[in-house]
Amino acid sequence: MQSVSIASVLADEKFDLRLELLAGRVGLSKRLTSSRVQKPGLALAGFCDHLHDERLQIFGNTEMSYLATLPHERQVEVCRALFAKGIAALCVTKNLPVPDLLVAAAEEFGVPLLRTKHLSSSFISHVERYLEDALTASTSLHGVLMEVHSLGVLILGKSGIGKSECALDLVLRGHRLVADDIVDVKRKQETAVGSASQIIQHHMEIRGLGIINVKDLFGVAAIRDEKKIELVIEMVEWDPHVEYDRLGVEDRFYSVLDVEIPLLVVPVRPGRNMTSLIEVAARNQLLKQQGHNSAMEFQDRLNKAIADGRPRRTGSGRMLGDVE
Repeated sequence: MQSVSIASVLADEKFDLRLELLAGRVGLSKRLTSSRVQKPGLALAGFCDHLHDERLQIFGNTEMSYLATLPHERQVEVCRALFAKGIAALCVTKNLPVPDLLVAAAEEFGVPLLRTKHLSSSFISHVERYLEDALTASTSLHGVLMEVHSLGVLILGKSGIGKSECALDLVLRGHRLVADDIVDVKRKQETAVGSASQIIQHHMEIRGLGIINVKDLFGVAAIRDEKKIELVIEMVEWDPHVEYDRLGVEDRFYSVLDVEIPLLVVPVRPGRNMTSLIEVAARNQLLKQQGHNSAMEFQDRLNKAIADGRPRRTGSGRMLGDVE
């Protein structure tokens, strides 16, 4: 099961959580396994039976105002009961003042007590997007991810076969780079979405040239932060003893995080324009997505012609099948 530590939530800067730690530092290793949050208002009334310890708990203005109406002894009692349930963390929103008794209870039970400047509704939106991203199944692949004719194309192949050079040529033709060398892939619903890590984002390694920054060289229109992978092209060295698919009627798939993606195996040899082949492959895949499979349509016409047994005229004018 995917999980994320409270320390990671606290350190995140991408999703604008604006968090600070008030107490419970020893519990920063506690982990969240759900992208949903919980506002445990009933816990302040003494009903703690349905607290979810795998979720982030949130106190907003309503919860803090209600807590302030209770006698001091009752406040201490309900706060200790809440933290004793083993919750992962509690966050107070709207930068509200936090009473010392809440801090003391968090320290006693080793539960991180956080605070954010966001309103509850805004923070819930931000943190749930963060958790959905952090808890998504992920992996990394060695390859290049491009957006070609609006289609996400993942180019695979062994090191030195020419993936990056092909990607650079695609950029020169107006297509967009997503990631070079290492592609971080996350499963979102029933799709696989690829992106580049923050360290190598927008950069490419070209042998003989070194590291280049595609964004600086070609502008923001030449890059994209992430893209759904819709076609995988594996570049392989040409082997004269291997029979490659010549008709394209055989469907092959590449599995990434249990997502099946159409796969093409394209042999590389001198004289083959790989950039043009990838562009045509992307166009052809777009046609397939619209219900037009050129290879299958050709196969159907060929099978029909064979089944009909249509005679063909020879150069002498006779029909094949005529009796002398």
